[in-house]
Amino acid sequence: QVQLVESGGGLVQPGGSLRLSCAASGSIFSINDMAWYRQAPGKQRELVARITRGGATTEADSVKGRFTISRDNAKNTVYLQMNSLKPEDTAVYYCNAGVYSAYYYQYWGQGTQVTVSS
Repeated sequence: QVQLVESGGGLVQPGGSLRLSCAASGSIFSINDMAWYRQAPGKQRELVARITRGGATTEADSVKGRFTISRDNAKNTVYLQMNSLKPEDTAVYYCNAGVYSAYYYQYWGQGTQVTVSS
């Protein structure tokens, strides 16, 4: 059994920063890509940023230059540093990871709320 546990969400004023963390635990052989998605009320879940095991990253156009994804393979953890936050960044943020365990499977975290408001 593999679990992804997110932390770091909260309420922040426009222009502020937050850092999200997502730690994978359980019976893990290795982890392929890790990613952050978000879902705002009434909208579809969308990809925010993705990082390969080797460290190559891609970000959504809406967050380029403001958000940075990184990972620590030794800790099976992925991070999302969010700077210059805007009200439109308000959403539930979900961690996703492709995990090799007894088999390969895409796991999701439970989600963490990020609210950007004055």
